[in-house]
Amino acid sequence: MRILNIAGYKFIELQSLEELQQTLLAQCTNLGLKGTILLSQEGLNINLAGTEDSIALFKKELPFKDITFRESTSDILPFKRLKVKIKKEIITMGNPAIRPEKNRAPLISPKELKQWLDNKRDIILLDTRNAFEVEAGKFKDAVHLSLKHFTEFPEAAKSLPYEKPIVTYCTGGIRCEKGALQLIKDGFKEVYQLEGGILNYFKEVGGAHYEGECFVFDERITLDTQLSEKGTRL
Repeated sequence: MRILNIAGYKFIELQSLEELQQTLLAQCTNLGLKGTILLSQEGLNINLAGTEDSIALFKKELPFKDITFRESTSDILPFKRLKVKIKKEIITMGNPAIRPEKNRAPLISPKELKQWLDNKRDIILLDTRNAFEVEAGKFKDAVHLSLKHFTEFPEAAKSLPYEKPIVTYCTGGIRCEKGALQLIKDGFKEVYQLEGGILNYFKEVGGAHYEGECFVFDERITLDTQLSEKGTRL
């Protein structure tokens, strides 16, 4: 049986988090889904796996209809359990002044980014992921900040040149969305975020200008540019 894996997030002001937590936990349990949902007052972050029918029902029941999910398939269920957690942030950066539920940086589509890279446009392509993720693969000539934790990003990013255009990217879009807003707040002149991150880039244009694989936080370890699993954790 093929397993469908979905990853998506939405920055949105949420209330009644405990009630939403119990609702989503019950829905996922009834559908036999595994994975993690993070909830906070700034939004929700969803990483789930199950049969195609179960995932379709989950999406249908989800009250947030405009979430774009990144999808891939696998031969295994890459999560061992189901967790629905309430946290201060759905991706922790530690700067409450950054409010992605209020606004966001300009998006650049995968096709447009590929065109920029084809044309050797003079930009900084900034990887906002942690160093161990970068080791699995990254865009050619991309800059990264040797982060151990995303909370280090605001301070580390100050070393970047302020006048050069910057395109932030990450796995699925959530970290580069916060990172881009931090750069704008700090006075960087021209900042974009890659729409949907690496996974969306693979889906839309394949592996052009990308070297290696993409680390994912489940039992598959990494995905190749065809969104196929490359390994299994022991």
